[in-house]
Amino acid sequence: MILILGGTTEGRIAASIVDEGEKTFYYSTKGNEQEIALKHGVRLAGALDKKELIRFCREKEIRLIIDAAHPFAKELHDTVYYAADELNTPVIRYERIYPKLDTDVDGIFQHLDYDGVMSSLREDKVHRLLTLTGVKSIARLKPYWKEKGVQCYCRILDRDSSRELALKEEFPEENLVYDTPDESLDELLKRLRPEAVLIKESGISGGFLEKTAIIRQNKIPIYLVNRPQLKPSARTVNGEYGLRATIDEFLPQFFPLHTGISTGTCATAAARFAYAKILSPSPYVFIGKERIPVILPGGETIPVQIHSFSGSFSLRRIEATVSVRKNGGSDPDVTHGMLISATVSIEWDHTKEMRLLKEGELPEIIFHAGEGVGTVTLPGLGLEVGGPAINATPRKMIRENFEAVIERACVPIYSTPIHVTISVEGGKEIAARTFNPRLGIEGGISIIGTSGIVRPFSSEAFVNAIRKEMEVAQATGAPRIVINSGAKSERMVRNQYPDLPPQAFVHYGNFIGETIQIASELGIERVTLGVMIGKAVKLAEGHLDTHSKQVTMNREFLATLAHEAGCSDETVSAITQLTLARELWTLLTPNELTAFTSLLISRCAQHCQPLLPNGELTVLLISEEGVIYG
Repeated sequence: MILILGGTTEGRIAASIVDEGEKTFYYSTKGNEQEIALKHGVRLAGALDKKELIRFCREKEIRLIIDAAHPFAKELHDTVYYAADELNTPVIRYERIYPKLDTDVDGIFQHLDYDGVMSSLREDKVHRLLTLTGVKSIARLKPYWKEKGVQCYCRILDRDSSRELALKEEFPEENLVYDTPDESLDELLKRLRPEAVLIKESGISGGFLEKTAIIRQNKIPIYLVNRPQLKPSARTVNGEYGLRATIDEFLPQFFPLHTGISTGTCATAAARFAYAKILSPSPYVFIGKERIPVILPGGETIPVQIHSFSGSFSLRRIEATVSVRKNGGSDPDVTHGMLISATVSIEWDHTKEMRLLKEGELPEIIFHAGEGVGTVTLPGLGLEVGGPAINATPRKMIRENFEAVIERACVPIYSTPIHVTISVEGGKEIAARTFNPRLGIEGGISIIGTSGIVRPFSSEAFVNAIRKEMEVAQATGAPRIVINSGAKSERMVRNQYPDLPPQAFVHYGNFIGETIQIASELGIERVTLGVMIGKAVKLAEGHLDTHSKQVTMNREFLATLAHEAGCSDETVSAITQLTLARELWTLLTPNELTAFTSLLISRCAQHCQPLLPNGELTVLLISEEGVIYG
């Protein structure tokens, strides 16, 4: 049995993930304000002290606690860790993603606690303050706002419980401002004209970046209360994939399906570990079974197991080779179980000048294809012809993870290029069983990955998981369900529907037809289908399962479609030579693109709408840059 301490965005996500296990769990919040749909979860409301929490966990046989409470709920965190120690029960801390703070650039004055904030406000003679730290901070700041000559405004949620807390502390009711859609933060700042704004280190999900950007645009100083440091005994995750993987580790039988990691994530993990060893004061030490944190494209960090390490170090050259074993999860593909290696090397040429890099700078990274990694021989893949078949996302991941290594290493970094060679054991033989030869990739497989994670695509089980997600989405009462292939397309479509809850966005993977049929069976009236062009060109031809194992892009069909859309003969001819569907975005002229995308969307809808006979289906075509057509 699992207990989730929630009341936050992270709590909501955790509940959604745990719901997929199809087993009873408990979701606990202090109050009843948070609206959340639980299919298998039991809702609990009311604060628990240490003894009550221990008694509850024993009675309900809680085997795992997920602490997804607010980062500033320190008393609750202390209670959780005390009870967990008494019960010997593992705890997963679902933490938020926090952007790096640079006070020199951002002009943010950081403080460890409210006492430090009040001291600075007095020293800086701030007499007109707006606080965005919530109603509970009113009591903490009382010695400051009670002072003569201080005008303090506090933005709180527009609900009775918040007003009661504020008025209990005798805070002036006329100085309460409400967080409502009727007045944006920018409008509020212009109306109140505060001398400073107080905020908490609330993380990305708490709107930290948006708030600080708006405040800085208004040229107002920012006073920041840093989040409290929590007990290090809990396993910390900061995203859904890490949470799911850690639940798998503690409770291996909890989920019917298991996620895996992409070849790009394996290569990144190996490269990051190798580079960290190069910059380490003890590069030869390897204790085995080590894990390396890997930053995924969405910002989440997950741990990846290292398989092996070797290195050679001299005055002229330093090199480290690290391997990671690919785990495909419940959808093992041809690369499952293979060793993916990265060799990172730096060679000093003493005849050339080496420049000491400034903070934030990264040396040039030169990628190479090792044994088992293909070489690009045709244009159209977005990669240099003759270069290694390492896609753009894994390259970006490696760069971002190298930046993280440099930040932690605290050693001088010079401009000498870093060479990264990716190899795959048996990759050349495996490549013959993929579409790589047809795409012009020779000699091995591609290093790929969009999210960095492989979600299971085992047909029956995955479709069942989609059904569960759709049922949860329907239970929220959302007026529309938005289905997308994955995280990337979801991020792009979310801006179209900012008021929908997170559960209203469901991933179909490749099972477009089954997902729409499920919506029809559940009686869902409005569905939006977000689709990127690689899947759209298959869907428009009538293929409702767009997996590359089932169907490939039909150039003749696309050429016919382009002709119908009024494209030039030159364009139609060029389409017959396409390597990837995404080349269409740059191949077509603006006028041709408008006509072609309109016809493409129409054909997609033509095949999908009959599956939702009693509902309204909207099809949105998404470009690589996130432009929405439809």
